[in-house]
Order: sequence, then structure tokens, then C-alpha cells
Amino acid sequence: MSRRHALAKRLAGLTDIGDILAAMKSLALMETRRLGEFMESQRRRVATIEAAAADFLAWHAELAPAPAAGHELCLVIGSQHGFCGDYNDAMVGYLQRRCGKDTDMPTRWVVLGERLSSRLADDPRLMLALPGATVAHEVPAVLPRLSREIGRLLASSELAGHGFSVLHHCAERDDICLRRLLPLRDLPPPAPASHPPDLNLSPTDFLAGLQQHYLHAALNEAIYSALLVENRQRQNHMDRALNRLDETIERLRLAANRQRQEDITEEIELLLLAGEAAQPAGQGLAPP
Repeated sequence: MSRRHALAKRLAGLTDIGDILAAMKSLALMETRRLGEFMESQRRRVATIEAAAADFLAWHAELAPAPAAGHELCLVIGSQHGFCGDYNDAMVGYLQRRCGKDTDMPTRWVVLGERLSSRLADDPRLMLALPGATVAHEVPAVLPRLSREIGRLLASSELAGHGFSVLHHCAERDDICLRRLLPLRDLPPPAPASHPPDLNLSPTDFLAGLQQHYLHAALNEAIYSALLVENRQRQNHMDRALNRLDETIERLRLAANRQRQEDITEEIELLLLAGEAAQPAGQGLAPP
């Protein structure tokens, strides 16, 4: 009976785990839908700013000189929590492949997300690790601190003249993408114009304000995009885990049923043996 009780206890524990996994899957699904709605508006916002920047820099390209190759501070976005498949593994693999071969890759990193930063803690290129967002409504709280720290680093003498990029999982391309943000570059072609834009500010002040708005919008889009991919992978991860758990539970149920049948058979055999032992000596023998 002890084995049967052990099987029943394990089945109960796995059932509880299944309930937790199902709840995590449901949360990931809801977050995926919520983030999908955010992404469309964020893409439109970034595209509008990029179009304005392209028109402006078509007349003032000297205000946004490209940094030297490799002189780049990069925000690398990972996950704050686990249970998201190979999300962080893919980012670490990308960094290992590209940074060893591509001399134009960023040489300084700010990592967002404790799960990824713990994997890169010993890398000399890591300058700062910050906690990331776990759900969409945490992004507005994460972004101000992130912006302050990036501004502080870019203003330091060590990173003078460095550009700024972001490396993240891209929901639209379903891949990891490196986006170079500051100074403004990799912009769409400017609209044809015969005269420069009419500004109420000096070109330098206008560019400073434009870059500030663009950085805020682009970081929002990158973090939301990374969170969307993370929750997609978490949902798939939970699906696979639930399938394996269902198979395990089914095997244990079959084992528990077999054990129950064996226990019943054993009890019947013990009862029969006890009945035979209780019969008086000579009972059932024919009289002489």
C-alpha cells in the first residue's frame, strides 16, 4: 500500500504543478494580446519621428556625425524572469557569435533584465545591469531610470563620442535585431523638398529635442517588442511543459491503477490463505 500512496501523492503534486503552469500560460496569452495592441501605436509613433528626422537631417547632416566603428554603447534587453524557453540563450549566443567577428559591434553594454545580466556578469563589456519589466504596465516605471542611466553613461568622459544602440528580440521579424539610435541614422529616405524645414528653434536645439523624443519612443518600442516575444516564448514553453506533464500524469495513473489491482489481488490471496489456515484439522475429509 505504501507504493500506492506514494503514487497518489506524486499525482496530486503534479496536478498542482499543472494548475500553476496553466495559469502562467493564461497570463502569458493575455500579456501577448495586450502587448500586440501597444506595438502598433508604438511603431506608428517611431515611424513619424524617423520621417521628421530624415527630412531635417537631409539639410543638416553635419549635426549628427557617425561615431567611430565599435564606439557604441548598447542596451541589451533580456528577461527579468525565467520560464521563457531559449529567450536568453539566443541573446547570449548572438552576442558570442557577432562580437567575436564583427568589429562594428558595440563594445559597451547595459543589460536590462536580471536573468540575462546574471549570464553576462563576468563579461568585461558589461557596464551596468538593471532590472527589467515583467509585464507591459511596468514599462513606464522602468523607462525613466533606464533613460537617466544611459544619459549619465553617454555624458561620461569614458564614452565621449560613443553612439547608442539597442539589441532586442524583434516581434515583427521574429529575430534578434540591432538598432542604432543615437546619433540619428539608419533613417528612411527623406521626402523630396526644395527648401529646408521651417523651424522655430535653432537646428541644434531642434535636434536635441528630436533625439530626446526619438530615444523615448524607440526604447518604448524595443522593450514592448522584447516583452511580446518573451511572452510568446513563455506561452509556447508552458504548452510544451503541460504536454509533457500530461504524459507523465497519464503514466502515473496507469501505474497507480496497476498497483491498485495488485494490492487488491494481494488482499484476496491473504484472505484466502487466512481462511484455509482457520479450517479445523481433517475438515473436509470423508468419514472412514
